[in-house]
Amino acid sequence: MPDDKSPLDTRNPWVVDTRELGRRPGLSRDLRLSAPVRTELGVPGVIAVPKGSEIELDLLLESVVEGVLVTGTASAHTTGECSRCLDPIGGDVEIDLTELFAYPESTTEATTEEDEVSHLINDRIDLEPIVRDALVLALPQVPLCSEDCAGLCPECGGKWADLKPGHGHETIDPRWAALVERFDDAPAGGPDQEA
Repeated sequence: MPDDKSPLDTRNPWVVDTRELGRRPGLSRDLRLSAPVRTELGVPGVIAVPKGSEIELDLLLESVVEGVLVTGTASAHTTGECSRCLDPIGGDVEIDLTELFAYPESTTEATTEEDEVSHLINDRIDLEPIVRDALVLALPQVPLCSEDCAGLCPECGGKWADLKPGHGHETIDPRWAALVERFDDAPAGGPDQEA
């Protein structure tokens, strides 16, 4: 469990000081901030929030008996590629957040497993882990450029949307290939007709 000997860096844009709430239940404050993405979030090449982009946070911090309750939204821009046609795609993801940061020695902190609750450290909270985890879970597992994307032709790799109607590839059963070759080599009148 984090302790007072490992304080959170106040220069980190993800770290928020809650001292002004004074551990008095009922006090609250709004918080709007932009925080940088330091490591790409998601599945690179599929769908992700790129490193160096910003996550917009619109939060309410409320002092409650057991700690500080954080509620609100986080939004970010995503980039990736369509799972069907492989075209580049971009979009936005927005998530709702609700997280209790427990005070040291509170009943919540004492009665829950270490990794089941977030903690205040020297009256500061680190928002990055909860935002990161929620954003990654909110990303689509199969991103699409559009719901009706037809994808790619499995034979030639052409994008179905760009191919002519009726596009297709003749496939011959390997068991009949020799017979087809024999008839393709035969004269126009048939195999028994002499020229």
